[in-house]
Amino acid sequence: MIRATGIGRLVRDPELRYTPTGVAVANFTIASQRNRKDANGDYPADFIDCVAWRGAAEFIAKHTAKGSRISVDGRLETRTWEKDDGTKVKVTEIQVDNVDVIDWKEDRKKSGRGGRDPFVDDGKAIEINDDDLPF
Repeated sequence: MIRATGIGRLVRDPELRYTPTGVAVANFTIASQRNRKDANGDYPADFIDCVAWRGAAEFIAKHTAKGSRISVDGRLETRTWEKDDGTKVKVTEIQVDNVDVIDWKEDRKKSGRGGRDPFVDDGKAIEINDDDLPF
């Protein structure tokens, strides 16, 4: 078994569906920026397909949206199948066992930030009393 852990932002809203027997399944993709620059000086991103089942699927669909930052942990699995036209398809994805939401959908709506970093000061002075500092 190969374990995989990743942190990234959702590329689009999770797609929640139900199997014929009523089991919830959510498919989503996270974009995770690499920690090294490419030849152009940019930080490329990897796009990782993920699948969550049952309660985790419903939780992700309810509390996340495109742009939400999440952490996933699970098994790395590869599936192959043949399309009706004979084309072979192979996908590798994380079968999510655990998920942590870093940017909640509800918080993004309330703040109107849409995932904007709350610690950016926009060039304005920050007013803080020395008594409020923890050190």
